[in-house]
Amino acid sequence: MVENGGTGSSGPVHPLIAKALASKVPIAELIGFHVEAAGGGRAALAMRAEPRHANPMGTLHGGVLCDLADAAMGIAFATTLASDESFTTVSLGINFFRPIWQAQLRAEAWIVSRGKTVGYLECDVVDQDGKRVAKAHSTCFVLRGDEARRR
Repeated sequence: MVENGGTGSSGPVHPLIAKALASKVPIAELIGFHVEAAGGGRAALAMRAEPRHANPMGTLHGGVLCDLADAAMGIAFATTLASDESFTTVSLGINFFRPIWQAQLRAEAWIVSRGKTVGYLECDVVDQDGKRVAKAHSTCFVLRGDEARRR
């Protein structure tokens, strides 16, 4: 497991994970989320939902929750890749369970099924009280060779 700012305890860290931990990834900086932990097909990201994330009704925009969950699932999937592989998300879905105005959020993602080429992931997004505010799922496709090098 790689902790934010640390190194992996189980061998080399995939270049995509190293990049997410070492630099300001534009979408993470824009929305304000950060990686708390990643490894072994799991990842945890966190952010503070604030008024700047509001939709016209004043609650957290669902797209922000979707971005947070998508990033968590992507990082979880990346922890299973060989160093010369990359991936792309081919499907993404989310269900929202409660409105959020301002809260500390944590996205916890894990791989449900992983084959040679395709993986299926789920992610719970919880608030500071541990209440589930959303659940997401995605399917990721492994890229190899020229497809991976072009990313």
